[in-house]
Amino acid sequence: MLKGFFNVPTPENEPILGYAPGSKERELLKAALAEARSKKGDIPMYIGGKAVHTDKKGKVTPPHDHQHVLAQYSIGDKTHVQQAIDAALAAKPQWENLPWEQRAAIFLKIAELISGPYRYKLNAATMLGQSKNAYQAEIDAACELIDFLRFNVSYMADIYKQQPPVSPKGVWNRVEQRPLEGFVFALTPFNFTAIAANLPTSAALMGNVVVWKPADTQVYAANLLMEIFREAGLPDGVINLVYVDGPEAGEVIFNSPDFAGIHFTGSTAVFQNIWKTIGTNIHKYKTYPRIVGETGGKDFILVHSSADAEVSSTAILRGAFEYQGQKCSAASRTYIAKSLWPKIKELMLRDLATFKMGGTEDFGNFINAVIDDRSFTKLAKYIDQAKADKGVEIIAGGNYDKSKGYFIEPTVLVVEDPKYTTMCEELFGPVLSVYVYDDADFDQVLEIIDTTSPYALTGAVIAQDRYAIDKASYALRNAAGNFYINDKCTGAVVGQQPFGGARGSGTNDKAGSMINLLRWASPRTIKETFDPPKDYRYPFMG
Repeated sequence: MLKGFFNVPTPENEPILGYAPGSKERELLKAALAEARSKKGDIPMYIGGKAVHTDKKGKVTPPHDHQHVLAQYSIGDKTHVQQAIDAALAAKPQWENLPWEQRAAIFLKIAELISGPYRYKLNAATMLGQSKNAYQAEIDAACELIDFLRFNVSYMADIYKQQPPVSPKGVWNRVEQRPLEGFVFALTPFNFTAIAANLPTSAALMGNVVVWKPADTQVYAANLLMEIFREAGLPDGVINLVYVDGPEAGEVIFNSPDFAGIHFTGSTAVFQNIWKTIGTNIHKYKTYPRIVGETGGKDFILVHSSADAEVSSTAILRGAFEYQGQKCSAASRTYIAKSLWPKIKELMLRDLATFKMGGTEDFGNFINAVIDDRSFTKLAKYIDQAKADKGVEIIAGGNYDKSKGYFIEPTVLVVEDPKYTTMCEELFGPVLSVYVYDDADFDQVLEIIDTTSPYALTGAVIAQDRYAIDKASYALRNAAGNFYINDKCTGAVVGQQPFGGARGSGTNDKAGSMINLLRWASPRTIKETFDPPKDYRYPFMG
């Protein structure tokens, strides 16, 4: 077998394609959308490399066109979860002993397949299955996912290079990074195809084996991801894809002695319940499981009186309404200085009036549908309550319709109470709450922002006054794991802004950084002595 110290390709962020009218990429994406809509797929689970079909089926429909069936998928049960665990453990010895550069090659190949032949097919699957417009699909399913894969390979190499700085005469000290002892459970969300792929692949890259359960509303793209993994040469059983009810899957996963870790993105309530279950079962496991989770936020934008009004309006509208406010990082509460509010309000209403809403296949639509009926119903309830509450003014939107798709108008609420319900609770949709504060109350507003929500994922301050920026940066140091100055609070890029928050937003293990990959390795320190002592006596005893 060849040996060497290998340098991996230097990672670079994948260029974002524009899909402008007349462009080649627009033509290819339109063709991929038409192809996907023209047929009905039959999506299996993948266990030990085998496609597994069941008699119980679920439907995949575009959220913006819920009468059109894109595919059916096989729904599994507890037996399939156990089979996935068994398949993962069977694959583990060979996978973890594969030289690291061979693992790296697989994931670099996945990145190239997505960058090239699968780009438009994966973007189309994300657009149809998750109701993302062309740009949002491009920055997610193509660019961010490619970046995760390339940068993670580089981070893995850097981790392996880290060695003890001192080996005294006659001794060689070294550290190896072992995969975890057991299997990793990847539980992934609907809103980002990149996250759905990164959670299982980051653990697998470090030599672990994985049981992967995506959200039901992300099955369409998840299936295509698994096809790409297999084409790239990922061995059977390394990542096993199952579609099973969450509590059913959890009952098997969290009672297995071989459970070694969970990589999670989803709701805070679910994550806290999982943590509680793991704690209850801690005596059952061979090792203390790694718990890595990103759960959501009540993300803020603070506009100081010195801010530029156009910069503020653009940051607010993009931060709040891109992908219908369904990003974990989306702005849902905004605090605006009273002296700037009339101008910012004018600009926001001007631009909101130009928003087009509809299906993703029409590239003129900026706003698409929310993910499903449950989300639609929840958001409609909050909007109806706001209409009835005194002290709340709806200055834009406020309407909704699910006759064809789950459409919620981008809605802006102006509230008198900074602790009003929609300022505090995570809604996960296109509803933005605005609190207008007296310019002189900037310090009090900083305290309000810091104490309003249990979350601490993203936040932004917009100001020209550097003293105000400095004050906000310090006062809100624990209120956001990703903090933006004069920009929207969304759009973290792998290799540039590692992503994650603390408090109720998760374990802050920073996806897109070396920090995250370290969680999927268990270091072993090795000391080798070349001329060991042969007498137990020390000099002081003479």
